[in-house]
Order: sequence, then C-alpha cells, then structure tokens
Amino acid sequence: MRILIALLALMLLNACATSPTGRTQLVFMPDDEMDAMGLQAFNTLKSEKPVSQNAQDIQFVRCITDAITREVEGEWEVVVFEDGTLNAFALPGRKIGVHTGLINLVDNQDQLATVIGHEIGHVLAKHSNERMSQKLGAQVGVSLIAAVAAPQTPLGQTAVSLLGVGAQYGIIMPFSRLHESEADGIGLELMAKAGFDPTESVTLWLKMAEASQGQQPVEFLSTHPSHATRIEDLQKQMPNVINLMQQAHAAGKKPNCVK
Repeated sequence: MRILIALLALMLLNACATSPTGRTQLVFMPDDEMDAMGLQAFNTLKSEKPVSQNAQDIQFVRCITDAITREVEGEWEVVVFEDGTLNAFALPGRKIGVHTGLINLVDNQDQLATVIGHEIGHVLAKHSNERMSQKLGAQVGVSLIAAVAAPQTPLGQTAVSLLGVGAQYGIIMPFSRLHESEADGIGLELMAKAGFDPTESVTLWLKMAEASQGQQPVEFLSTHPSHATRIEDLQKQMPNVINLMQQAHAAGKKPNCVK
C-alpha cells in the first residue's frame, strides 16, 4: 500500500504543470503525443476539407498569424479552409486552421487577430492536454494517437473533439469557462504584443454574438461557449493590453494586414 501511494504521489507530481497565467494544471499526456495527435488531426482535416486557393485570403491570414506567432516559440503551419462557417482553431503541434466564413465576417486585421490569438492561447495553456488528462487518463494516450486517424469512430470523435476541433465530426465538447477566460486573456496579450489593437476584440465578439442570432448556430460559438461576462472581462484587461500595444508600436511592431 505504501508503494502504491508513493507511485500515485509521484505520478501526480509529474502531472502537475503551470499554465501561462500561473494556474496549476493536471496534465498526464506527454507533449510529443499531443503534438502527434494534433498533426494527425490536421492532416486528416486537410485531406477531407477543401483548402482555399484564394491568394488574398491566405496572405491576410498569414500576415496576422506570422505577427502573432513571432511572439511565441516555434514555426506554425497555417491553412485557410474553404468553409462558410465562422470558425478557427489551433492544435497541439503548432497547427492553425481558419475558415473563409470567419474571414468574410471580420472587418479588419485586429478582429481576426482576436480569434487567432485566442486559439493559440488554448494551445499555449495546454488546454487539450488538460481535458484529455481529466476525461480519459494517461493510460489511453497511445490508443488516442491511433484513434485520431479514424475520426469517424467513437473514440476517434472523442479524441479529435478534445483537441479542440469538435464539431467537425459531430461531437461538441466545449472548453470550460475557465479555459475560455484563460485563452481570452492570453490571446489579448499576444495580439497586443504583436501590435494589434485589442479594443477590436469587443467588436469581434459582438459581431459573433449577432451572427449567432440567425437560424444556423455559429460553429465557433458552439464549440467555444459565449458568456455574458466575456466582454466585461475583456474590458477589465484593456488598460494593461493597450499599454502592451503601445510598447509594441514603440518597438516598431505595426502590422499592416489587408483583407
């Protein structure tokens, strides 16, 4: 019994991590396994969904993602999908997908930077890992990598959904309010440090909420639940992130991404 308790304590200790906001997390899955699942899911999406060939849309998205990802580590692969739904996502392994429907919705670079920063925030905070650790446990990690390659199976649908893609395969497992709030905060700081205007985040979420009043639910808001307090939370952070934007501008970071 003592040995068992010691092993459990060691496992919990090794599973403890700290998010970019300083929150203690329980994450069992190794980063390389999460990256492998993200890569597999992204490759599956690219093989099943039409990839946009619109040079202007691609340049617009890449201009924004390049500016934001320069504030974090590593090279990120970015793909624009020819899809009218209002959605974007980022996956472990540094993969970003943006739907043309979302590009058509936004008015400017700052509004799209809000969504992209938010999604990158989920990845940096290891929210997918945290959800998999909580729901499935480390013992099924290896089988999940294979399951992502077969997203039509029940386990495959669950695994892909936990990564944050979700509604692509008919199963929706929203991020928790805690994860949403954390991704909002991280995303705001990222976009501001890159030189984008964080005040446009409020306009973006208002536009998304308005779009969701139609007959068809907005996919992004289905998989990323919107709450009445979201805009209020964003506004509380404005003084700090506006200061970050001003510092970025002083350092010469002034993105000019044209839609």
